[in-house]
Amino acid sequence: MRVVTEKTEGESKNKSDEENIIKSPLVGRFYAAPSVGSDNYVKVGDKVEEGQTLAIIEAMKLMNEIKSEYSGTVKSILVENEELVEYGQPLFVLV
Repeated sequence: MRVVTEKTEGESKNKSDEENIIKSPLVGRFYAAPSVGSDNYVKVGDKVEEGQTLAIIEAMKLMNEIKSEYSGTVKSILVENEELVEYGQPLFVLV
C-alpha cells in the first residue's frame, strides 16, 4: 500500500511556523513557578528565548531548571503544576 500526502494550499515550511516540543529531561515533580504564590515562569502566548527558564522539575530534593531549547511563543503547556512527569514526557509546545 502506498501512502500519498499532499501539501495543502497555504501550508508553510517556514521554521517559524514549526511546532517545537520541550520534553522533560528527567523524572520528577513539575513546578510552573519558582515558589508558592509567585507568577509562573511562562504562560500560553508568552514569547520565550532559547535558554530561558520555563519551569522547574524537582528530583530527589534537587530543583532542576527546565530551559527552552528554542525561541518562540508558548502555544500550550501540557502538564499541570505539581504534576509528576516522566523522562521524555512533552511539557511545552512552542511555535
